[in-house]
Order: sequence, then structure tokens, then C-alpha cells
Amino acid sequence: MRDLALTLVLVPLLVMAAAQPFVGVLVWSWISFMNPHREVWGFAQTMPWAMMSFLVMLFGCLVAREPKRPAVNGVTVLMLIFAVGITITSITALGPSEGVWAKWDRTIKVLLGLLLTAALLTERRRIHAMIWLIVISLGYYGVKGGIFTVMTGGGFIVLGPPNSMIKDRNHLAVALLVAIPLMNYLRLQSPYAIVRMGLVAAMVCTLFAVVGSQSRGALLGLAATAGFLWLRSPGKIVSGIGIVAALAVAILFMPASWVERMNTISNYQEDGSAMGRITIWLAIIKLALMRPLVGTGFLGFYQQSVVNMVSPDTMARAAHNIWLEVLGEHGFVVFFVWTGILVFGVLYSIRTTRLARGRPDLQWTVDLARMTQVSIVAYCSGGSFLSLSYWDVAWTLLVVMAATYALVVKAVPVQAAEPVARLGWRTPSLRAAGAVTTSRRTLSP
Repeated sequence: MRDLALTLVLVPLLVMAAAQPFVGVLVWSWISFMNPHREVWGFAQTMPWAMMSFLVMLFGCLVAREPKRPAVNGVTVLMLIFAVGITITSITALGPSEGVWAKWDRTIKVLLGLLLTAALLTERRRIHAMIWLIVISLGYYGVKGGIFTVMTGGGFIVLGPPNSMIKDRNHLAVALLVAIPLMNYLRLQSPYAIVRMGLVAAMVCTLFAVVGSQSRGALLGLAATAGFLWLRSPGKIVSGIGIVAALAVAILFMPASWVERMNTISNYQEDGSAMGRITIWLAIIKLALMRPLVGTGFLGFYQQSVVNMVSPDTMARAAHNIWLEVLGEHGFVVFFVWTGILVFGVLYSIRTTRLARGRPDLQWTVDLARMTQVSIVAYCSGGSFLSLSYWDVAWTLLVVMAATYALVVKAVPVQAAEPVARLGWRTPSLRAAGAVTTSRRTLSP
């Protein structure tokens, strides 16, 4: 029945996507973020839904009458450069070519899909829909995992969908940390009390799911996320009490075995897993210094023969660190490009909050920018202990933030002119709306 239900939902959506490109973007994103076909057990589980939705999305973008212009901003331009960079490093890769080009293929498709997404995020309604999609896709596992944790007394581990990027408990926990601030954004925007209460319940369940993952890296990410969420939330006293109370209830609920596992963070020298990560980090740095321009290519330090080139006593394994994963696989040039994508996303969020300040019609952009900043903190802090460098949800958030900033620039063109010039980018919307003006107001600090 699940297979039939999923098929009856996806097939009409794919038909709609052929005529409406943004529907195709949403379908492709839903399948990529949530992997709903991993929740069924029959024929629909092995259907190439991601490929079909990607092809339909491309078809819709080519034939639909809707005007489409490439989104030119710091995020999208650096994504293009990143795509070129990983192509070069894949040509020079030290790993097995079959695995290297398979990972290149997945990453390039994600980047191409994101560029199409950026071109179609042209209004508030679409941006809001994308945030809802992320929250529903990740929140499903948050609510499900939170209920599971409560019903089992925290005695079992919460896992993500099999054969997906967030199948591992550590990856799932960070994904859920990214989703919580976005749930809060939707709560702030909803005019309906029942929706707001539902989102609060979802946030609490998701918090229990994060703790129930029993991921030590996620605990560190949770601390950073909670602190930054408090800083970016209005009403510091009320929000502070709510955050502390929720954390206290979730942590006190967990059994003694959970506490013992978390305590190993302070004694990492005695933990084989932690020391294994540190040794591979050192080996990755040596590999990056040995091949600073191109790195080892995808999956390079997964090969023992490659690791032996710099550290024969280190066992080849995953990087478990988003920063070192990119640095080791692609070298310093591509690493700085990848980091620049994150930096521009943060800069756009900061500019959005400043430009839209005092504008009630743009308050939604301020709320979104602040909660996106919290999500980025969750991704960067939690990602420092796992391999999630090419996660499409994180990149989508940066694309959304750039699109949001472009809308703010259209609404407040004069104030946006000077800071955009300092960043070295002139967006099409700024050229159209801000080139000629009769007033020269400056932005207050």
C-alpha cells in the first residue's frame, strides 16, 4: 500500500512539473531531502525517482513559458566555479575512477539542480514553500525519531532513511539541528495558532530525536545551536527559559548509558573512534600539503595506498569533518571556493537583516535570515565531526538566502547599492532597480 500511495502522489506531481518548472524543483528537492521512497518496501523503493524528477525538472525549465533568468550572485557564481574545480580534481584523482566519477556525477547534478532552483526562487511564496519543504522532509524523521525515543526510554539509537546521505545517526542528528531553526521561522510567520503549536511540538520531538541519536558530535552541535538560537531570537528571557527547559527535559530523560557515552567527549584520548579521527585529520592535512592545488580527488583518503603516501600507520577512513573532507579531496583552491559559498550565504543573511530593519513588510526576511544563520551554525559545528560537505540541504539554504537578499534589494534598492559594491557583486536586480535614484540615503550601522 505504501508503494501505491507514493506512486499515486509522485506521478501526478511529475506530470505537473513538466509544465510548471518550480513544481519540478519542489519534487526533486523533496526526493533528495527526504528520500520518501526509502520508507516503502516494494517496487517503489527501487524506482529511480530522483533521476526522473531531475529530468522532468530540466524538461520543464526548457519548455515552460515562465521567464527564467540565471540568478547571478556570490553563491551561484561560486557554485559554478566549484563545479569546474571538482571536475579538474576528479581528472587528477588518486582514487578508483569508477567511484570518483560516480560521486562527481551526484555532486554535479546537485549543483545544476541548485542553479535551476536559484533561477526560480523569484518571490516570497516560493521561498516560503522551499522552507516548508525542508522542514517537512527533515521534520518527518525528527518527529518520528522523537516519538521513538520517548516510547523506548532513550534506549535505542535513532537512524535516518537507509541508502541516503543522512542514514547515519551522526548525519541525521546534524540535519535535524539544521531543521529546528527553520521550524521556528515558520512558527514566527504562521497566523494560525494550531500551526504554531504543531511546530512547537515538532521542535520538541526533533530535539528528543537529536538526543536519541546518541551522537557525541551532535551534542556539541546542539550546544552551539541552542546558544546561537537564543542570541538570534526575540525576547531573550522567554526564549532562554524555553530553550534551557527543553534541553534539560530531553537530557534528563535519557538513560545512564547515554550519559556515559557523552562523558567520553572529555576523555577522547582513551576513545579509539575519536583518536582514529584525529589521526586521519592529520593525514588529510599532509595529503593536502603534498597536492595543494588538486588534492587527492573524491574518495582519495578512503584508499589505504593513498594514505600510506604520507602516514603509513594511519588507517584509511572517512574524514568526519566537512572542512578537511573538501580540503583533502580538492586542495586549497577549491576549498576556498567551497568556503566562500558559505561565507556569501552568511553575508547575504547579515545584509538582509540590516536592509530590512524597520520594514514591517520585510520582517519575514529578517526572521528567515536570523534562523538561517542558526541553521548554518548547526551545520558548521556539527559538520566539524562528520562527512557532510556536499549536502544538498545546506547548499539549498544558501541559495534561498541569496534569493531572499535579492528580493530585499528590489524593495530597498538605494541602501543596498553601497554594500553590494563593496562585496564585488552587482546583481541583476540591483542594476535594474538601483542604478538610477533620486535620493542617496546611507545605511545606518
